[in-house]
Amino acid sequence: MRLWSRELWRLVLLAGLGALAGWPLSAPGLGLAVGLALCLLHHLRRLHALHAWLTHNPQADPPAAGGLWGELFDRLYRYQKGQRLTQSRLRSTLKRIQESSEAMRDSVVMLDRHGDLEWWNSAAARMLGLQAAHDRGQHVTNLIRDPRFVAYFNARDYRDPLTLPSPIDERLILQFQITLYGDDERLLMARDITRLHRLEQMRRDFVANVSHELRTPLTVLAGYLETFSSYVAENGADRLPPRFARGLSQMQEQTTRMQNLVNDLLLLSRLEIDQGGDDHTPLAMDALLESVRRDAEALSAGRQRITVEVEEARRLIGSEQEIRSAISNLAFNAVRYTPEGCQVTLRWKPHPQGACVEVEDDGDGIDPVHIPRLTERFYRVDKGRSAATGGTGLGLAIVKHVLLRHDARLEIESRPGRGARFRCVYPAARLAAPESVASA
Repeated sequence: MRLWSRELWRLVLLAGLGALAGWPLSAPGLGLAVGLALCLLHHLRRLHALHAWLTHNPQADPPAAGGLWGELFDRLYRYQKGQRLTQSRLRSTLKRIQESSEAMRDSVVMLDRHGDLEWWNSAAARMLGLQAAHDRGQHVTNLIRDPRFVAYFNARDYRDPLTLPSPIDERLILQFQITLYGDDERLLMARDITRLHRLEQMRRDFVANVSHELRTPLTVLAGYLETFSSYVAENGADRLPPRFARGLSQMQEQTTRMQNLVNDLLLLSRLEIDQGGDDHTPLAMDALLESVRRDAEALSAGRQRITVEVEEARRLIGSEQEIRSAISNLAFNAVRYTPEGCQVTLRWKPHPQGACVEVEDDGDGIDPVHIPRLTERFYRVDKGRSAATGGTGLGLAIVKHVLLRHDARLEIESRPGRGARFRCVYPAARLAAPESVASA
């Protein structure tokens, strides 16, 4: 404020001196104009010096000046010096980030808000075949053209990673993960999981081969045990020592349990290996649920009340065998793990995202701590109780894989003492018009 006052007084002084100098010549206005012109010339010279400094050599010391211009030069110089320090720190940070990204074995690709490539590390160039001379500024889907990646990129739902072969080498299996940041920009990361993929493939092949190999001896064993049991029944069970009768009964039970386990393992292997989709047709869910209810009643033998509720008229497009297997597993679990006298309900109803199948019971319920792991293979909430009921520990794993093949998901709601509700949510794209409407 003091500097502005000085400049104002300087202007008034020059104007006054000019007017006084022109007064003897009877031209005070001319003298005033000359004084103002000198003041304007002074400021134009300082402005020219400022322009020359900022244009030609801004890193040099500012021009020497006093008053308001000197203060302005000093402030600009300090501001520029601070900006240079900030830019230097940012360049150093960016350099460290790039160096650390270069040291990573995973691919890192920076995309702008439109999905165009901005920067990537050497691992991305090696795994994805990116070339700085040609690919910078290209849209990522022009270089990774797999339809599954394009759908993943456009869906903007990046909670789960995507596994695909490398666009330049199909033997290289990559796991893609996209993260949103900044102004709708994206960070694409790709990890080489070829070894893990091969190990997983070996595991699946091993389980499938062992299950196939076990099926034949178990069938033979079950056949002979059935023959022995029939012979004993025909010739009188009292002729057989009690110890042998008990052993024969236990062998039949365990053989049946092993057969169920092998069948579930074979089904899981088929669900993992086979892409499916060939047998998908519109399914009448009321008839399907009624069929599952009858099977569950046979297993229950009257211990639970099992009902069906149909609130959705549309049909579900899918594999009847797989959908029946998933619903049957949920219904059979409800029968096995709920006390006598409980209510089990099979329900087909609308859902905000499409429609859903619910299997609900009013049994003992499940502690929420177990819910995230229920779909893991062989995971049991109560191992002793599960073994007593004859379960294989693979039912919910089968349900999860069936739902994945039908673009659906499993939701589990349960509290101890409040029963459990297993909900299979199917998207609207999986629904077809009711049979009466379709035939019309």
